[in-house]
Amino acid sequence: MKMEYIDALPENWMPSAQVFAALGDGMRQKILLLFEPGEELSIKDIADIFPLSRTAIVHHLLVLERAGILVSRRSGTASLYSLRPAVVLEALDSLRHYIFELFPRLHTGEAQPCFLPVRTAPPLLPPSP
Repeated sequence: MKMEYIDALPENWMPSAQVFAALGDGMRQKILLLFEPGEELSIKDIADIFPLSRTAIVHHLLVLERAGILVSRRSGTASLYSLRPAVVLEALDSLRHYIFELFPRLHTGEAQPCFLPVRTAPPLLPPSP
């Protein structure tokens, strides 16, 4: 059993932990799925779609922004948000690197006896008609 991280996560793990924590909420995932590549959305754009209060939308956007997944800029009185997919990819790469360090045979394609078969998660949103 690895005991070194019982009290705190390693410092270099914190950015990835924030990303995964932010992505752990279904509503935040739905908000992220709204964005087209390069698109900017306002709080109003997002609040008009979901049956949540403006305060709840702002909370979700702040969590995503603090994790680095979204970036905001002011345009007049509106805050416009855009997606930073590279941040999510960096977190995934960090996790992949950690897994390959723990289980080097995975990198070579050899089976690990401790792994169960991978199960495919259902899609977050139904496919468009």
